[in-house]
Amino acid sequence: MSDDRSLSSKKSYITQFSKGSSTPFQVASDSASRDTTHQREAYKPPEVAKREEANILRAKILVAIIILLAASGVGAATYLLVKDQEKTNFENQFAGYASEILTVSHQKVDQLFAALDAFSASISSQAATEQALLNTSWPFYVIPDWSIKAERLAKLTGVSSPEVAMTTIVEADERDEFNAFAAQAIPMWYQQSVKNEKTEMTAEEFMQKTVPFIFFSDPNNGYQPSPVTGPDDSFPLFQFYPLVYDPSFYLMTTMYNTINSGGTNAQIKIARAIRNPTIGFTILYDGDTPIAGSQIIQPIYDTPNTKADDRNVVGFTGIRLHWLDYFKNILTDGEFGVIVVLEGACADLCKSFEQVDGLISNVVSYRIDGQNAEYLGNSDLHNPKYDDMEDGHVFVDLGIDESDFPGDTCIPMLTMHVYPSEDLEMSFHTHNAIIYTVVVVVIFIFTSLVFLLYDYFVRRRQTLVMERIMKQDKIVANVFPTNIRDRLYQSQEKQKKHRSTRDVQQGDFNDSFEDFGFEGDSHISGSAPLADLFPSISVVFADIAGFTAWSSAREPQQVFVLLETIYGAFDKIAYRHNVFKVETVGDCYVAAVGLPEPVDKHAVVACKFARDCLKKMTEVTLKLEISLGPDTGDLDLRIGINSGQVTAGVLRGERSRFQLFGDTMNTAARMEHSGERNRIQLSQASANMLTEAGLAQWIMPRGSKIYVKGKGDMQTYWLRKSKTHKVKGSDVNKDMVPLAEYAQTEEESDSVEDTGLGFDDGTDQGMTKIERLVEWNVEVLASLLQQIIASRGGVVNDITTLSNAEKNIGSGGGTVLDEFTPIIPLKRFEAEDLRARRRPSSIDLGDEAKSQLRKYLSQIAGMYRDNPFHNFQHASHVTASVKKLLARIVKFGEGNGLAASNGSKPGTTDDDVDLSDLAGHSYGITSDPLTQFAVVFSAIIHDADHPGVPNAQLVKEKTRNAQIYKKSVAEQNSVEIAWEMLMEDDYSALRACIYQTESDLRRFRQLVVNTVMATDIVDKELQALRKSRWEAAFSKASDPSSSALEGPDEGEHDDRKATIVIEHLIQASDVSHTMQHWHIYKQWNERFFMECYGAYKAGRANVDPSLNWYKGEIGFFDFYVIPLANKLASCGVFGVSSDEYLNYAKANRDEWVREGEALVQLYIEKYNSED
Repeated sequence: MSDDRSLSSKKSYITQFSKGSSTPFQVASDSASRDTTHQREAYKPPEVAKREEANILRAKILVAIIILLAASGVGAATYLLVKDQEKTNFENQFAGYASEILTVSHQKVDQLFAALDAFSASISSQAATEQALLNTSWPFYVIPDWSIKAERLAKLTGVSSPEVAMTTIVEADERDEFNAFAAQAIPMWYQQSVKNEKTEMTAEEFMQKTVPFIFFSDPNNGYQPSPVTGPDDSFPLFQFYPLVYDPSFYLMTTMYNTINSGGTNAQIKIARAIRNPTIGFTILYDGDTPIAGSQIIQPIYDTPNTKADDRNVVGFTGIRLHWLDYFKNILTDGEFGVIVVLEGACADLCKSFEQVDGLISNVVSYRIDGQNAEYLGNSDLHNPKYDDMEDGHVFVDLGIDESDFPGDTCIPMLTMHVYPSEDLEMSFHTHNAIIYTVVVVVIFIFTSLVFLLYDYFVRRRQTLVMERIMKQDKIVANVFPTNIRDRLYQSQEKQKKHRSTRDVQQGDFNDSFEDFGFEGDSHISGSAPLADLFPSISVVFADIAGFTAWSSAREPQQVFVLLETIYGAFDKIAYRHNVFKVETVGDCYVAAVGLPEPVDKHAVVACKFARDCLKKMTEVTLKLEISLGPDTGDLDLRIGINSGQVTAGVLRGERSRFQLFGDTMNTAARMEHSGERNRIQLSQASANMLTEAGLAQWIMPRGSKIYVKGKGDMQTYWLRKSKTHKVKGSDVNKDMVPLAEYAQTEEESDSVEDTGLGFDDGTDQGMTKIERLVEWNVEVLASLLQQIIASRGGVVNDITTLSNAEKNIGSGGGTVLDEFTPIIPLKRFEAEDLRARRRPSSIDLGDEAKSQLRKYLSQIAGMYRDNPFHNFQHASHVTASVKKLLARIVKFGEGNGLAASNGSKPGTTDDDVDLSDLAGHSYGITSDPLTQFAVVFSAIIHDADHPGVPNAQLVKEKTRNAQIYKKSVAEQNSVEIAWEMLMEDDYSALRACIYQTESDLRRFRQLVVNTVMATDIVDKELQALRKSRWEAAFSKASDPSSSALEGPDEGEHDDRKATIVIEHLIQASDVSHTMQHWHIYKQWNERFFMECYGAYKAGRANVDPSLNWYKGEIGFFDFYVIPLANKLASCGVFGVSSDEYLNYAKANRDEWVREGEALVQLYIEKYNSED
């Protein structure tokens, strides 16, 4: 719109031209006239042909060199890129394998330790109960059903053939007593375990092999069992699983003192010291082959709470396992070559009483190939060249705080390191690099051959082109003398000096005459543009604040009604003040004072114009709110004024127009952009002109300077409002008030309160916000009532005969929810009905019906409580969305079953078929105006008397309504009170407009019940029912010939679809703010938060909503709003509105993710400040 460049060069040119100086073309013409007396010179071909031939030759040589260099460079680059891609693919593939191995293995280990912890807790819990009954304590306790419990633990660990054992702590002074206790308890335990495990050996045979005292293997006595003596505690192996016996392997023999066995000794000591599990490596056997395994010691405590600070260790459970089991079945077949290295933190836990071929250490290596795993050895066996690709983390971290134990205490920890193998890397080495390089070189060779062939045909065409140029040049030479022709060529070449040679080769000579100025682009011919410099004018920018958000919730026709009305009013004001309208850009109106004719006090005129526009904006929007719906009256103007010089003129070309350029335009735009709603901001230049005109009292300095790009901080001024001007409402005086009368407002705030979506006390017609909304709803319903009456042929009879039906409907002893039905039979479309219809515009509702409608809606508005969210304003917002969606049912394809047979009926016209198709496309929703009226009516009443808290809270508080309705409390109450009032005698004329028969009455009631009940989106039972009905209606083909319609008839199938579409329509409208412009969503989201937060502060909610509001909104978008918008699209009824709603929903979701957390904090601060 504006140009920031210096105007000095333009000014000098304009000045020169205004004085009558000759243009180059005029000079050429004068010269040509002087040459006419001389004999024309013989025709000489222009030098351009020779120059172009030389240029073409140089270009060919250059292209050949470029192709050669490009072939070499691209070939080399291709080879390197392919090789690099192979390496990248290898690294990415390994990263995927490593991530999968680490994740799955870690999950398995977490499951293992969780199972051990639960196992220990269950033992402690059972022991505490039974010891209390038996008046005994540890260690004099046998775990009942040990083998069953251990077998369950083994299954939970996910490993094959685990070994599970239980060790109890026996103090020295308890040793003899424990030996006696064991002699009695062990036989019973053997009998129980033999029975449960079904072993081949009997309990007696096991007893014969059992040492009857706590012993250790004495190396000085041939490792024979020797009694444990001394003051130290004993740790006998008391119970184990499975029952086996090996004379050479005493570790599986009851009463063996485990404190005497290498690694187990260290593990038990550490586990007892830290009161937490320990893990270490030990020796296991795969057949006869010894391999490294792990042994985990889990303490048993005297309390079931395994995390209690005062817990005491009374025993241990131990489990031995093969890590191979944990590395199997992680990768799939075809995924191979991954090396896994396990490293233990405590070397002491990796010692054993028996060393087997140096197996035991704190490092073990495995290889994973597909679903199989292989033990490699007891050391780090990965290839060191892959060290930089290592991926790993702590595999087993027991979460123990090292600071709680002495410095020499080793905290058990197991770390996993994952590396690729050479086999994996080699699988990514291919011959592709060489193949692709050869292909690239061949392509370049082929391209060179094509270039040569192309050059041959170009040269042939060039010959023809040059012949044509010579003919055109001869024509020019015959018209102009040679010197004029040469000057024209010189001028032409200056204009075309950057034109490529390709244009010449392609024969761009069709415009030759235009280039010489005979027609077309006159600026090339040298004619002066229509432009001038205006040294002093005032520019006004007026932008509609809130327009973008408002328009997102409106139909396109409504948007243009608003703009045409407002701009039309501004045009009249501009005409009255002699203001020049420059243009409208979107919702911004641009005008100027002082051009094309100069005006002395143009800043004064601009201010008067802006003031009148501000007043007119208030008047127009308040009036339009009645026809355009909620929030229209909240639109405001933001006006900026600046004075200075501009360059203005006609910019020629396609769609020429008068335009202004210069810094003055930039600054005026900044004045508007940095201004505030319903205020007029002036620059220093405009303010100075008002002061010079003796009108300093009109302005007031802005409280703080504003930053303007390219200019820095600027002092600006507010244009004072007239004495009686209000943000919304009272008339504005045409004359400015003297400064003295503004004395009381000198400390006026630097900002004007943004009315947003709030209520205003009055309008230019003395109407409140609620009254305007009521009037708008009256117009909406009145229009639908006209359609209903028109569909009946204009008939409105007395309905006294329906009084009994009106009394009985809904009074069957049940609740409103009991009336809910999954399928509402809609009125079938008939061509005869169509011919009987009248134009809705010809229907007069009558004063009585219109008055009753207005009274009814006023009563409904009064039933809404003063909630931040669930109020009459929100109901009107929902109504606007319903109206918009119903209006969008205009595009359709083939009709469905509702219209399938109409085309064959005698007497059916093309119009009948078209409307029939529309009804079929919408599943009958558009064929009956009563259906549309019921949906809009339901939107208006759906939250009447809503208490501002969820239904669950009402049930919890046991309110009167909750005791009556049990569920969907607020929704059922809204239907009841709205319906009860509609049935009053005061609204008989209104009811007669709505229905004339009992069937229409019942259909109307059923539509209202279903529609309002659909707004309860929290009830899981209702939601599940809607979901199943949606799937039944839309998951199968809707073609009448499909199997989906073989059960019910076509009408019932379409009624099912129509019913579920109506319910989803009201659901989408109920949350339509989430599917509209971000500012609308933000405003209503804040209101809903305030309502929920207020309920919490009032003690009517148990959970602070602010804690989960941010994540809750994201979940609401992901699991309700966006799927709902997708359903609107999939049902194929709402045209582009479904895409519009879906796009806004996704955009708002993304914006909430970015700003939501900060907004929640602002909500809380705002609530606390207002509170």
